[in-house]
Amino acid sequence: MQGKYRALWLNDDEFLEVIDQRKLPFEYKTKVLKTTDEVVMAIKDMTVRGAGVIGSVAAFGIYIAAMEVKGSYKELKEKALLIRESRPTAVNLMWAVDKMMEFLKDSTSLVSDAKEFAIQLNDKEALESQKIAEYGCDIIEDILKKKNKTKINILTHCNAGWLAVIDDGTALAPIYEAKKRGIDVHVWVDETRPRNQGASLTAWELTQSGVKHTIIADNTGGHLMQIGEVDMVITGADRVSANGDVANKIGTYLKALAAFDNAIPFYVAIPASTFDFDIKDGIKEIPIELRSEDEVKYMRGVDSEGKVREVLITPKDSPAINYGFDVTPARLITGLITNKGVCEADFDKIQEKFRG
Repeated sequence: MQGKYRALWLNDDEFLEVIDQRKLPFEYKTKVLKTTDEVVMAIKDMTVRGAGVIGSVAAFGIYIAAMEVKGSYKELKEKALLIRESRPTAVNLMWAVDKMMEFLKDSTSLVSDAKEFAIQLNDKEALESQKIAEYGCDIIEDILKKKNKTKINILTHCNAGWLAVIDDGTALAPIYEAKKRGIDVHVWVDETRPRNQGASLTAWELTQSGVKHTIIADNTGGHLMQIGEVDMVITGADRVSANGDVANKIGTYLKALAAFDNAIPFYVAIPASTFDFDIKDGIKEIPIELRSEDEVKYMRGVDSEGKVREVLITPKDSPAINYGFDVTPARLITGLITNKGVCEADFDKIQEKFRG
């Protein structure tokens, strides 16, 4: 693939160019990252977001850093630490940085080796995404067969398409595969407050791909499940513990509870890099990012004149709290859709499939 993926790519000058996801769906703009500081800021300010893409940008960020340090592995370690600490919850970020640094520790040609390994790492992630698409779509076909239906309604939360994980995504990958196989698929798209990744990014992706979908308020999913309008739920994840607890965008836990209460299968789609085998209890141990209260208090949109504006939607002096993620316990998860097939959210099963 030579370093070119749908959400990010090495441009003709061999710097990293990314889609600025903050601008979507109203504007399509890209941003070129030429320095370590620019890579760190792109991750922090959510120019790029989604667990897998953060890891992808981090891997290429090490290559960018290698160009800055002119062959010094010691200096590269310092810059790698800045990248590694740019976001706390998505383990793919740390995984990618650690993989890159381990590979480069004996390198005598830091820049060329960093570029080569970053491409190899990302090519592997893209292939895993394709496998997730295939295994996940097999589940979709099985559900249709069991229910004797010709159309499936899938609910998802946040964005886990190709803007989040190269190159087909995770949660959206089986949906794209279903479209390719001619399955009549409709997606309920949670808005995903407060940053509205569902309403802006997932809906934008599905529109580009011609997939039928409907945006819903975050609190609508439970009602749709009660009245039989949801056949399955698929989400992505930012970190999965060794016992199968899943950290994902805030609000995922409530969807899992509603699905469990209504006997609706709840699947989580992940690449292998999303596992954190050092964490045994996700609820107690996974760090949850606390973000700016302004994300809750302000909303961005297009006004009647077609101008993009940010507006305050709360009393100015009211405080707000903004947890970025929550943890869904393994007991609520039907299965993990991975590049190695579907795995139970269970410590022993996960160890057997991924560490056996």
